[in-house]
Amino acid sequence: MLLPERDIRYLADRGLSYEISVDQSMTCLVVKEWPLPAGLSPGQVDLLLRLAPGYPDIPPDMWWFSPHVMCHSGLPIQGTQVTEGYLGLTWQRWSRHLPAGVWRSGVDGLESFFAVIRADVAACVAGAPA
Repeated sequence: MLLPERDIRYLADRGLSYEISVDQSMTCLVVKEWPLPAGLSPGQVDLLLRLAPGYPDIPPDMWWFSPHVMCHSGLPIQGTQVTEGYLGLTWQRWSRHLPAGVWRSGVDGLESFFAVIRADVAACVAGAPA
Protein backbone atom coordinates (compact mmCIF):
# COMPACT_ATOMS: atom_id res chain seq x y z
CA MET A 1 0.00 0.00 0.00
CA LEU A 2 1.23 3.47 -0.76
CA LEU A 3 0.53 6.34 1.55
CA PRO A 4 -2.40 8.59 0.76
CA GLU A 5 -1.49 11.71 -1.21
CA ARG A 6 -2.22 14.00 1.73
CA ASP A 7 0.30 12.08 3.88
CA ILE A 8 2.94 12.33 1.14
CA ARG A 9 2.26 16.10 0.91
CA TYR A 10 2.48 16.42 4.69
CA LEU A 11 5.88 14.71 4.75
CA ALA A 12 7.16 16.78 1.81
CA ASP A 13 5.84 20.10 3.17
CA ARG A 14 7.82 19.54 6.36
CA GLY A 15 10.96 18.44 4.55
CA LEU A 16 11.01 15.10 6.36
CA SER A 17 13.35 12.45 5.05
CA TYR A 18 11.57 9.10 4.89
CA GLU A 19 11.47 5.66 3.33
CA ILE A 20 8.44 3.50 2.55
CA SER A 21 8.60 -0.28 2.25
CA VAL A 22 6.38 -3.32 2.79
CA ASP A 23 7.09 -5.92 5.48
CA GLN A 24 4.72 -8.80 6.29
CA SER A 25 1.82 -7.03 4.50
CA MET A 26 2.35 -3.89 6.59
CA THR A 27 3.36 -0.59 5.02
CA CYS A 28 6.45 0.56 6.87
CA LEU A 29 7.20 4.26 7.05
CA VAL A 30 10.60 5.18 8.46
CA VAL A 31 11.06 8.88 9.18
CA LYS A 32 14.76 9.65 9.45
CA GLU A 33 16.23 11.85 12.17
CA TRP A 34 13.00 12.41 14.11
CA PRO A 35 13.83 15.08 16.74
CA LEU A 36 13.25 14.33 20.40
CA PRO A 37 12.75 16.96 23.11
CA ALA A 38 15.38 17.87 25.67
CA GLY A 39 15.38 15.38 28.49
CA LEU A 40 15.63 12.33 26.24
CA SER A 41 18.63 10.64 24.68
CA PRO A 42 19.55 10.50 21.91
CA GLY A 43 18.46 13.84 20.48
CA GLN A 44 17.09 12.28 17.31
CA VAL A 45 16.04 8.82 16.20
CA ASP A 46 14.52 7.02 13.27
CA LEU A 47 10.77 6.60 13.72
CA LEU A 48 9.01 3.52 12.34
CA LEU A 49 5.28 3.27 11.74
CA ARG A 50 3.80 -0.07 10.67
CA LEU A 51 0.53 0.71 8.93
CA ALA A 52 -2.02 -2.06 8.49
CA PRO A 53 -3.72 -2.73 5.17
CA GLY A 54 -6.71 -0.41 5.13
CA TYR A 55 -4.85 2.60 6.54
CA PRO A 56 -5.97 5.41 6.83
CA ASP A 57 -9.39 3.97 7.58
CA ILE A 58 -7.67 1.68 10.09
CA PRO A 59 -5.70 3.71 12.67
CA PRO A 60 -1.99 3.26 13.31
CA ASP A 61 -1.10 1.30 16.42
CA MET A 62 2.16 1.83 18.29
CA TRP A 63 5.43 3.18 16.96
CA TRP A 64 9.09 2.23 17.15
CA PHE A 65 12.34 4.17 17.62
CA SER A 66 15.89 3.29 16.66
CA PRO A 67 18.13 3.64 18.52
CA HIS A 68 16.47 3.12 21.89
CA VAL A 69 15.34 6.21 23.80
CA MET A 70 16.10 6.87 27.45
CA CYS A 71 15.14 9.63 29.91
CA HIS A 72 17.95 11.76 31.32
CA SER A 73 16.25 11.39 34.70
CA GLY A 74 16.89 7.65 34.64
CA LEU A 75 13.19 6.92 35.05
CA PRO A 76 11.94 4.09 32.85
CA ILE A 77 9.57 4.98 30.05
CA GLN A 78 6.44 2.89 30.47
CA GLY A 79 5.64 0.51 27.62
CA THR A 80 9.02 0.72 25.88
CA GLN A 81 10.86 -2.32 27.22
CA VAL A 82 10.21 -4.57 24.19
CA THR A 83 12.71 -4.71 21.34
CA GLU A 84 11.61 -5.92 17.91
CA GLY A 85 13.37 -6.50 14.62
CA TYR A 86 12.03 -4.97 11.41
CA LEU A 87 13.66 -4.03 8.14
CA GLY A 88 16.96 -5.49 9.30
CA LEU A 89 17.19 -3.19 12.35
CA THR A 90 16.42 -3.41 16.07
CA TRP A 91 13.62 -1.12 17.22
CA GLN A 92 12.32 -0.01 20.63
CA ARG A 93 8.57 -0.54 20.62
CA TRP A 94 6.45 2.20 22.16
CA SER A 95 3.35 0.26 23.05
CA ARG A 96 0.63 2.85 22.70
CA HIS A 97 -2.94 2.34 21.51
CA LEU A 98 -5.50 4.94 20.50
CA PRO A 99 -8.76 4.74 22.44
CA ALA A 100 -11.75 3.54 20.46
CA GLY A 101 -13.43 6.32 18.54
CA VAL A 102 -10.48 8.73 18.63
CA TRP A 103 -9.32 8.02 15.07
CA ARG A 104 -11.59 9.66 12.51
CA SER A 105 -11.64 7.72 9.25
CA GLY A 106 -11.40 10.11 6.30
CA VAL A 107 -10.10 12.90 8.53
CA ASP A 108 -7.03 11.67 10.41
CA GLY A 109 -3.68 10.76 8.92
CA LEU A 110 0.02 11.15 9.61
CA GLU A 111 -0.35 14.72 10.79
CA SER A 112 -2.71 13.73 13.60
CA PHE A 113 -0.75 10.58 14.52
CA PHE A 114 2.52 12.52 14.66
CA ALA A 115 0.78 14.92 17.07
CA VAL A 116 -0.08 11.92 19.28
CA ILE A 117 3.55 10.77 19.18
CA ARG A 118 4.92 14.22 20.02
CA ALA A 119 2.47 14.65 22.92
CA ASP A 120 3.29 11.22 24.34
CA VAL A 121 7.04 11.78 24.10
CA ALA A 122 6.69 15.20 25.75
CA ALA A 123 4.66 13.61 28.57
CA CYS A 124 7.49 11.14 29.16
CA VAL A 125 9.93 14.00 29.63
CA ALA A 126 7.51 15.69 32.03
CA GLY A 127 7.46 12.50 34.13
CA ALA A 128 3.97 11.41 33.13
CA PRO A 129 4.53 8.56 30.67
CA ALA A 130 1.40 7.34 28.93
